[in-house]
Amino acid sequence: MRVLIAEDDDRLARPVAAGLRRRGMSVDVAFNGSDAMDRLTTGRYDVVVLDRDLPGVHGDEICRHLARERSESRVLMVTAARSVSDRVEGLGLGADDYLPKPFDFTELVARIQALARRPGAPPPSGLGYRDLSLDPARRIATRDGCRLPLTVKEFAVLECLLEADGRPVSAWELLQRVWDEAADPFTTTVKTTIGRLRAKLGDPPVIETVRDSGYRIGG
Repeated sequence: MRVLIAEDDDRLARPVAAGLRRRGMSVDVAFNGSDAMDRLTTGRYDVVVLDRDLPGVHGDEICRHLARERSESRVLMVTAARSVSDRVEGLGLGADDYLPKPFDFTELVARIQALARRPGAPPPSGLGYRDLSLDPARRIATRDGCRLPLTVKEFAVLECLLEADGRPVSAWELLQRVWDEAADPFTTTVKTTIGRLRAKLGDPPVIETVRDSGYRIGG
């Protein structure tokens, strides 16, 4: 899952981003509205955690823009305003959910995960192929009933491949969805992670390399 945090408070944005990354999410951070708009124009995000009172381009305008463009990104609007009228107004702008500050980190995670499971995303019951199964909510992957000792990135790559349902997923798409802006697109990071994942999945192999297209499961 790829998340954009649009928040001008560095003391809030960086710890939240670090915490979400520990939960297996790929996270980018924008500290003003202009940067957030640029990132949303050039990248794909599953969920946008959007501070309403951003400098530059206001959070309300970003929300309106995403609604006009019928973006697939889900918007979780956050603000220090706590009144019912503020929440109603934020949802009226096109936000999918609304969370007042200060918030509990575990609630933020739960709301992000709930937004990512809305129509168009994989069902929460799990993903699988033959004797391989993956439970995104519990962060558990098994093969033939045995739990797999996957790292956060290995789990996320496997999740992306299973979500694709047989469609080849390019190394670039995996880099965009599993890693964040700090990832170097010219490294062998994806190839190395795929290699480790294949070794942990064991035989018979389930990840196929598709020439000039990427990787797939169940093709």
